[in-house]
Amino acid sequence: MRPRLSFEFFPPRTDAAADRLRETAAALAAFAPEFVSVTYGAGGSTRERTLDTVLALRAAGHEAAPHLSCIGATRTDLAGMLGTFRDQGIRRIVALRGDLPSGTVGGGDFRHARDLVEFIRAQPGDPFRVAVACYPEVHPEARSPAADLAHFRDKIEAGADLAITQYFFNPDAYFRFVEDCAGAGIRVPVVPGIMPIGHFAQLARFSDACGAEIPRWLRLRLQACGDDTDAIRALGLDAVTALCERLLAGGAPGLHFYTLNQAGLPLEIVRRLGIGPGSPG
Repeated sequence: MRPRLSFEFFPPRTDAAADRLRETAAALAAFAPEFVSVTYGAGGSTRERTLDTVLALRAAGHEAAPHLSCIGATRTDLAGMLGTFRDQGIRRIVALRGDLPSGTVGGGDFRHARDLVEFIRAQPGDPFRVAVACYPEVHPEARSPAADLAHFRDKIEAGADLAITQYFFNPDAYFRFVEDCAGAGIRVPVVPGIMPIGHFAQLARFSDACGAEIPRWLRLRLQACGDDTDAIRALGLDAVTALCERLLAGGAPGLHFYTLNQAGLPLEIVRRLGIGPGSPG
């Protein structure tokens, strides 16, 4: 069976960036992704950009899923947003806790992503397929791996259909996590999140913030490339393609690419995997 593919974008801030995103989405559409997702920012203007981007992608023929964060939101806020999604024909949501915006006092009516999933499921005529996040290398705020797994199980028991992992570069972390999920009675698909490597400094910054480990061998080789972006790109393509091959061979149900609104690296990786146009297979 063909692995499921999905791609994540963020809302563009300018007209030129919106044009580039449309080009990126059109290029990736050749792989018939199951859906594309759009990240979410707390606050009115960034929420509107998420919805506008989702609607633009839907108009272009994509199944598009907005990210929805519950931190800082009220039940009234979220009920209104879910009603808008439903009225616009949106049928997928990526439900997240999110981070409290800087300078905001108080966390709204919700504390955890499981509360958001429960709220979605309690809506009249709930039509949504809900994805949630999980962390093979443990959420950076978790007290322990066992506590993190328990929080994840809570989200699934609240009604989530699918999980997308934080990105990682150690496939054994994913396989161990999937085994732990099975042991805890968690049966939903756990789709690996994949971060292509194009810039080492950017990758290191993201990884430090979210707790994703860059293996020592990979970090040292990327550092040795210095400012040679072509060398970083070539090494990253080899490393991430090998990671994806190992994941798919080990039974991962698909791949979710964090695109950073760029098509080139995900396109090449999927082609190398032989599951897209122009691939050897």
